[in-house]
Amino acid sequence: MATIEVNNRTIEAEEGRMLLDVLSEQGINVPTLCHLKDLAPSGACRMCVVEVEGARTLAPSCACPVSEGMKVKTHSPRVIRARKTVVELLLSSHPDDCLYCVRNKNCELQDLAEGLGVRQRRYVGESRRAHLDVSSASIVRDPDKCILCGRCVRVCEEVEGVAAIDFIGRGAATEIGPAFNTGLNTSNCVNCGQCVAVCPTGSLREQSHLKEVVDALNDPEKCVIVQHAPSISVTLAEEFGVKPGKDVAGLMTAAMRTLGFDRVFDTSFSADLTIMEEASELVHRITTGGKLPMMTSCSPGWIKFVEQMYPDFMENLSTCKSPQQMLGAVIKRFYAEREGIDPANVYSVSIMPCTAKKFEAMRPEMAKDGLPDVDAVLTTRELARLLRMYGVDITAMAPDTADNPFGQRSSAGKLFGATGGVMEAAVRTAYWMITGEELADLKVTAVRGLDGVKQAKLDINGQQVGVAVASGLANAKQLLEEVRNGRDDLHFIEVMTCPGGCINGGGQPLRTNPEAVKARMRALYKIDREDTVRTSHGNRAVQRLYEEFLGEPLGDKSHDLLHTHYQKREIIG
Repeated sequence: MATIEVNNRTIEAEEGRMLLDVLSEQGINVPTLCHLKDLAPSGACRMCVVEVEGARTLAPSCACPVSEGMKVKTHSPRVIRARKTVVELLLSSHPDDCLYCVRNKNCELQDLAEGLGVRQRRYVGESRRAHLDVSSASIVRDPDKCILCGRCVRVCEEVEGVAAIDFIGRGAATEIGPAFNTGLNTSNCVNCGQCVAVCPTGSLREQSHLKEVVDALNDPEKCVIVQHAPSISVTLAEEFGVKPGKDVAGLMTAAMRTLGFDRVFDTSFSADLTIMEEASELVHRITTGGKLPMMTSCSPGWIKFVEQMYPDFMENLSTCKSPQQMLGAVIKRFYAEREGIDPANVYSVSIMPCTAKKFEAMRPEMAKDGLPDVDAVLTTRELARLLRMYGVDITAMAPDTADNPFGQRSSAGKLFGATGGVMEAAVRTAYWMITGEELADLKVTAVRGLDGVKQAKLDINGQQVGVAVASGLANAKQLLEEVRNGRDDLHFIEVMTCPGGCINGGGQPLRTNPEAVKARMRALYKIDREDTVRTSHGNRAVQRLYEEFLGEPLGDKSHDLLHTHYQKREIIG
C-alpha cells in the first residue's frame, strides 16, 4: 500500500493501481470521455487530467499509476482550464442541434460543457458534414456528432470480439466507421447496441420505431398488442429516477394500457414456451446422439455472430425461435384466430432491452404469408420516451396484471433477463423431463453471477451433463475455440451477446454502471425466490397452449410455428 495526498487529504491506496480508480472509490469525481471501466486505459481524451506535484505536465489519471508520496490536485485552476479547453475544442466542430438530438439532457459532452461553464464559442472549427448512416435495421450512425473518444471501437472489439468499426483516415479527416466506410448493414456488426450504450453523445443511437407504433395506436382498424421482455420491468423505472433494481411489472402494464395498447402480454410466458421446446430439443439430442453441444438461440446478436464468423457451429444452434418471435408467431397464428381478428389487422409490438431485436424482427425467416411475427420493436429507452410523450407518470400508476392467456409466467421465464438464466430455466425443465422429478431447490448456483464464462457439471439420472454460460461475445469466442479444438465434455451452452445478459442490453437505460447491473440481477433472483411457480413446465397457461393448439413440444405444429433456421453470412471487409 502507498500513502498519497489528494486535495490535501491523505489516502491509502494500492501501489501501481491507476489513480482514476482510486479517486472514484474515494468518491472524488474526475470527468472522463474515453475511459471504460475494466478495460486498459487509452488516455486519449485528456479529460481526466490531474496535477501531480513535481510533474511538468498534467497527468491523465486513468493511466497514472499510484506511487508512494505522490501529491495530487484534481481540480486546480490549471486542471480546470485544461479540461475546459478540451471541451471547447470538441464543441468547435460539433453540431448545435441539441434540441433535436436524442441525447438532449442525457449527453456527457453537454454535461461537461455545463459543469465547466462553457458559455461561448471561443474556437471555430470546420464541420465534417459526414453522411448519416441509416442502413442498419438496429443502429443509426451520425459521424458529425462523433468526438472520436473510441469507446465504441473498444467495446466492439474487446468486449464483443466483433470489430465491426474502427478509426478511418488520418489527421483532421479521421472518423469512426465500418471497413471501407460503407454502411453498417454490410459490415459484420451484430446489432447488439453496446456501442450505443457507451457512446457519450448522439453519434450512435437505436433505429427508432416510435412513429410506427404511435401511428398504429392512433389507427382504429388496428388491434395493437404489446409484449415486454423479462428484464424490462427491473430496468424501466431507472428512466424515471427510481433506484436500480425496482420491479415495476404491474405499474408498467397499467402504463401501457393507458397508452392505448389493446392487449398487454408478458414475454416471460414465451420464455417458458421456449424452454419447453429447447429443453425437449436438448433431451432429444442427448438421447439420440444429436449434434452437441447444443447452443441457445434467443440472443439475435449471437445468432448473427455465429452465421458470419463461426458458420461451422450453425448445426449446434437450437432451432427454437427467441421468446420475442415465439410470442409474435403465437399472437398472429393462434390468438388472432381465437379472438376472430384478421391477423393483418394485428399490430404486434415488443418492448426489448436489445437493439438487435429490431434486426431479428425484420429477418425474412420471422414472417409467414407476408406477415412478420413482430411488427415493431421498442427499446426500454424508447418506451420511456413514449410514456413521456403521452404524459404518463409510471410511478403514479396503480399496478395491473398482464392479459391472459399470455400473461401468466413462471419465475424461470423471468430469469431469461440475466446471464445464466436461460441455462438455469432449461436445466430445471430438462431434469424434470428426464427424471420425472423436480430438481432439488430448483437452483443452479454455478451459472449465476456476472462472470464472463461460467461452467458446471450436473448429474441427471446418473449421466454427467456439462453446461457452460458466456456473456459478451469475446467470452463466447473462448468457448467456441475450445470446442473447435476438441473439447467434448459440454452438452449445452448458453450465450448472451451483452455482458451480464439482457439486464445490460444495448437498449437499456444509458450510463448504466456495474452496480446497477448487479441490482437488476438481484431483483430477478428475488422474483424467482419468492414466486410460487418456478419452472416453465409448471406454467399452466403454457400447458393449455399445448393442449388446445400446439400438441406437444417438437411436434409438427410447434416445429412449424416456433422453430426456424439460420444461414451463413458473407462479411465485407
